Amino acid sequence: MFSTATNTPEKLLQMLSALLLFAAVLGIILFLASRVRGKRSDNAVGYLYLLPVVLMLAVGLVYPGLRTIYESFFDARGSAFIGIDNYKTIFTDHDQLVVLANTIIWVVIVPLLATAIGLVYAILVDRSRFESFAKALIFLPMAISMVAAGVIWKFMYEYRVDQPNVKQIGLINQIIVWLGGKPVQLLITDTFKLNTLLLIVVFIWIQAGFAMTVLSAAIKAIPDDIVEAARLDGVNPWSMFVKITLPSVRPTIVVVLTTIAIGTLKVFDVVRTMTGGNFNTSVIANEFYSQLIRADNQGLAAALAVVLFVLVTPIVFYNIRQVRQEA
Repeated sequence: MFSTATNTPEKLLQMLSALLLFAAVLGIILFLASRVRGKRSDNAVGYLYLLPVVLMLAVGLVYPGLRTIYESFFDARGSAFIGIDNYKTIFTDHDQLVVLANTIIWVVIVPLLATAIGLVYAILVDRSRFESFAKALIFLPMAISMVAAGVIWKFMYEYRVDQPNVKQIGLINQIIVWLGGKPVQLLITDTFKLNTLLLIVVFIWIQAGFAMTVLSAAIKAIPDDIVEAARLDGVNPWSMFVKITLPSVRPTIVVVLTTIAIGTLKVFDVVRTMTGGNFNTSVIANEFYSQLIRADNQGLAAALAVVLFVLVTPIVFYNIRQVRQEA
């Protein structure tokens, strides 16, 4: 454990010590690498350069992961061994089942819609006069932090009491009023999972720009001779999309889908900013935070982190496999 610095000189000393330690390790590796000779010197040098990375992964990733798995078998205080009770709670408790259901809804809807919107948009603006401007518009949300996006859309969904002298400041509710309806507490209404779906809209708004950018590059990589040959054969736009564009960019679509799915499983900022996980909108990442920080239930929080890791891992490996096939 690192000691807690209480003043600026101590913090600077710690930073300087860390930099000197890094420089010393790097110097030792370079010295040893320069001394390696023989037929297998290249392999030896490669292993030497990989050693610090392996050590950092072991200290910063492997050990914390194993420690989290270990703590998931203990009670809230981490003092009594309770076996798999925390996992039973996750898959039997009503509130935790709502969290799992919300997470599944997110993972099913967000990747599919974000990728579909990005693909259609990339095709529509491809080689148009205003292509750069049109792409910038949909890519801009990617430059906004998740927290900022949550704040922006929270104002969009804002609700004011329906009284004659009270004006709606939320755009959605103002449109409802203009259409003759009554304002709705959108982020509180759980009917048909409305509030969860409205949070999903925010994440799609952000991720569609990523999907559009990657898929647009894939579309431009399609050989011109294939496209020209299809046009000379009288292929209509729909057939061009189904028979030429879609098969050509299919590997990229898979990569985009899996990448967005991984980000969706870990979604936290949007939920935390807009609802705090209340009104049946919590997801695994937010529930992990709530159990650890607010409820002080270390065991259940650790179990949720393990479940999240188990869900993300297969998608990560599949994504790596697709990227290697593309290379």
